[in-house]
Amino acid sequence: MKREDLRNRKRIVVKVGTSSITYPTGKVNLGKMELLARDLSDLHSSGREVVLTSSGAVGAGVGKLNCPPPSSLPEKQALAAIGQGILMHMYEKFFSEYSKSVAQVLLTRDCFSDPERYLNSRHTLFSLLHFGVIPIINENDTVAVDELKFGDNDTLSAMVACNVEADLLIILSDIDGLYDSDPRKNKNACLISEVSEITEAMLESSKTRGSSLSSGGMFTKLAAARMTMPNGIPLVIASSDEPNVVRRVVDGESVGTLFVPSREEGYASRRRWIAAGSSAKGSVVVDDGAAEALLRRGKSLLPSGVKKVEGRFEPGDVIAVKNASNVEIARGVSNYNHDDAAKIMGRRTGEIEKILGRRDYEELIHRNNMAVLL
Repeated sequence: MKREDLRNRKRIVVKVGTSSITYPTGKVNLGKMELLARDLSDLHSSGREVVLTSSGAVGAGVGKLNCPPPSSLPEKQALAAIGQGILMHMYEKFFSEYSKSVAQVLLTRDCFSDPERYLNSRHTLFSLLHFGVIPIINENDTVAVDELKFGDNDTLSAMVACNVEADLLIILSDIDGLYDSDPRKNKNACLISEVSEITEAMLESSKTRGSSLSSGGMFTKLAAARMTMPNGIPLVIASSDEPNVVRRVVDGESVGTLFVPSREEGYASRRRWIAAGSSAKGSVVVDDGAAEALLRRGKSLLPSGVKKVEGRFEPGDVIAVKNASNVEIARGVSNYNHDDAAKIMGRRTGEIEKILGRRDYEELIHRNNMAVLL
């Protein structure tokens, strides 16, 4: 992969750290937030899809109460509760100046470990992108302890990038990128422009924290890269102090450190996992019309095309899709469990709510969560 290849990336996740949008005092840096909103709005206007993962809730809370940085977990969670509203209020204000709609999404770790919650968050984010909205994501610090105790939003941004099948992840920080030694201790340290393999030596030499209000450091950024690289997602670490840094990265300029993915097929790896690396919990048999729609037109599987439901499965489980000859033609992640699928099979979308008392999804399997086998 070359830097110029980044120009063709359509779905971009940008992570901004606490130190990048707050002053050392903890108060929100309005100038930096406004510049970030302008750059991301311009990127969005160019036809790209943008997801923002933003830290800073604890810092904003500290600034609001004018108190010292918190020392205990309950204090951090309380300050996060105060600061999150401030953060979103400012983002809403700045993005609206460029006629952009934003949405707050607060996630916890079990949104990625629990299959049903993972599927729900994935559907929500895809729907927001479909509506042309810029999701602004943070970990739900008031109830989750992972980020505040030993986690970070670098990891969260990598998880989000994988969840939404991003084409590029940009992590903005208070450092220019990865150096061959600590630039704070060695004035002759050199910036590494590209990394194709993360070594244990890199990880060992990067175990430092960020600012007093942040929870990350270079180690967590390398850990994020180890998540995105195998999934075909390039990651760039760059300084938020660089002028127009997001635009320059997307334009292919050699800014920061590029972590080159180990494969360049983008997020085809997820569909490969569905097709070959997953174990089907159950199956459905579809009619000829549905089979044609899946194989030839890349459509989602609607309940109306299902003739039979086999086995037991829950929402978020991978199931097999068979044609009338009982040949497996696809696999995908089911939106409904086996009982509900059996109740709505062969019925039109408009009938789902009458039958189940609700209509969570129109599709039994969405095309984004399906791998065709033929």
